[in-house]
Amino acid sequence: MEPEMLPKAKAEDKFGEDEADQGIGQIDHVKHYGIRSVSFIGSLATAASLAELVSMFPTAGGQYHFISKMVPLRIGRGLSWAVGWITTFGWIAVAASAPFLSGTMIQGLLVLNYDDYVFQRWHGTLIFWAILIISAMINIQGSRLLPLVENISLGFHVVAFIIVLVVICVVSPTKHIPEFVFVDTINNSGWGSNGIAWCVGMLCSCYVLVGYDGAIHLCEEMKSPRADIPIAMIGTILINGTMGFGFLVAILFCMGDLNTALDTTTGYPIIEIFYNITRNTRSATALCSTIVIMAGLASISLLTSASRMVWVLARDKAFPASSWLSKVDETRQIPTIAVTLTSILLGLLGLINIGSTSAFNAIVSLAVFGLEISYLIPICLLLYQRVMSPESISPGPWSMGRYGIGVNVLSIGFLVFTCIFLLFPPYEPVTAANMNYASLVFGAVCILSGVYWLCKGRRMYEGPVLPEFED
Repeated sequence: MEPEMLPKAKAEDKFGEDEADQGIGQIDHVKHYGIRSVSFIGSLATAASLAELVSMFPTAGGQYHFISKMVPLRIGRGLSWAVGWITTFGWIAVAASAPFLSGTMIQGLLVLNYDDYVFQRWHGTLIFWAILIISAMINIQGSRLLPLVENISLGFHVVAFIIVLVVICVVSPTKHIPEFVFVDTINNSGWGSNGIAWCVGMLCSCYVLVGYDGAIHLCEEMKSPRADIPIAMIGTILINGTMGFGFLVAILFCMGDLNTALDTTTGYPIIEIFYNITRNTRSATALCSTIVIMAGLASISLLTSASRMVWVLARDKAFPASSWLSKVDETRQIPTIAVTLTSILLGLLGLINIGSTSAFNAIVSLAVFGLEISYLIPICLLLYQRVMSPESISPGPWSMGRYGIGVNVLSIGFLVFTCIFLLFPPYEPVTAANMNYASLVFGAVCILSGVYWLCKGRRMYEGPVLPEFED
């Protein structure tokens, strides 16, 4: 998913202000390429660092299990608890974003196709719930089909990308000159400094690349996780990063008038861009449908990963009602109760769409911020071990060897830098409507986790339940 695919709305639209993303036009095009490059390189370094950890410790808990293996128990118990909660709620937020994108883009297509359609925010929430229910049913009733769904999703992703890319390049009636694409500066964010606008705009590119740890949380259901998961994680970044860059270049050349795209009443600049290119409502709908389908397919796998995090946290007695949530369906061999609860939590997040667009933007920021914090801590510990006690590291099949320190440092620098600006408001001047509430939501999650730790967790939680790590 590209930044242009994410919601962008104007104050006079019923879609509301500042919905879910900064949108195109917030930053200049040259710096947009810089953002893409920085996000790609930083995400690749982070994925490589996590891949090395999962190759050593193939466990569904991922980040917070890694921590428990690298620090003394007296420190690791509390630290792994905190990272476990951060990772879990980060994944819940990420899992909510795909059905939200798919559902609200369907609404945007209704606006495009039917002049008499009366937009209501709750319509998008109902569509969001419908997609979520389908995803939950596939996760529970069709759990054996999940590998097939993943293969279909990958195949459709590549084929749809090629088709859309060819169509927009061939059909577009006009092409922008290279100066517009590579040189011209546009900053509609309100930030007086292009540098700050560039940094704040990192959310878009970070969001479309984050979540590569999803495979880690399924490793206890795989035959060869030490070798297969690193390939899956690195492959995810390489495929999405290169395809995304190509799509971005094509869109900027063929998009037509920028202001027309930003002023769209559909809520999505990409819908207006496809319409400007094809000059045909049905053709634009067909192109946008590929995005809707991709987001819908992604909803299934994201729910799978998020539910496994809830399940493993409950298995480790770090979540309320842990004995109930940690049960595994003996027939299907999946945590059915955890899938159901995760689906309910995602459904509750959909209610935010009814009352506040800026609040959902905070959820998206929370997703990226939470996951990046969960990546940062174990990678810092890995770097510390590399420098202070390299003999304590027992590498798995995926090992960066002498390049590990440099890659870890690059990853840490990227994560620290982006986490700072993920909490900035997307626009200036800052108002209650466009404020980035990610820090508030993140703080609330931390407080909830801390209260539960003090009341019950510190007596029940003995650290992660780790599987036997065979050679």
